[in-house]
Amino acid sequence: MIDYRILGPVEVSVNGREIDIGGPRLRKLLVILLLHANQPVPRGTLAYDLWGDQPPAGARGSLEVYISRLRKALGSPVLLTRSSAYCLTVGNGQLDAHRFEQLAGQGRSELAEHKPGPAARTLRAALELWRGPALGDLSGESFAQVEAARLEELRLGATEDRIDADLALGRHADVIGELEALVAAHPLRERLHGQLMVALYRG
Repeated sequence: MIDYRILGPVEVSVNGREIDIGGPRLRKLLVILLLHANQPVPRGTLAYDLWGDQPPAGARGSLEVYISRLRKALGSPVLLTRSSAYCLTVGNGQLDAHRFEQLAGQGRSELAEHKPGPAARTLRAALELWRGPALGDLSGESFAQVEAARLEELRLGATEDRIDADLALGRHADVIGELEALVAAHPLRERLHGQLMVALYRG
């Protein structure tokens, strides 16, 4: 059982034991494949994301070496060759970002169904998967920026949903400090301002 984690520093564990993926280039390769999980990624795309628009002369050979090392590190036949592309097979629940999105969606549905108790529990479980900024130190890479921003937006939305659930449960005093910090960090987020006003009024 492989567990991939990108909601924070990039980590991989196999059967509950964290494994060493290798150097920065291997970690970048893994993230590129994870961002295209279960889809073939052409060699040219991988080379561009790894080296930019001026790859070294031996880029193709180096890429094959990195693929071989990544296969060895994962220790499982999950990295497949498809013609002139590579595909990382990721099962249901093996990537923390997928688990987060599923739980966040479930919590939002529970909130819409006026079930604040289950919603609060589900959304907390979703947010507890986060260990830091999405994709960790790779979030600034060109191939990762859009996905990192998308995940962070989903995280903030799930936090707002969880606060709505807490407000519905009468936990106004418990969320005031958190909301004040969130409003300071996201001053243009109208929903947070509204939640803070409600919490202060009811508290």
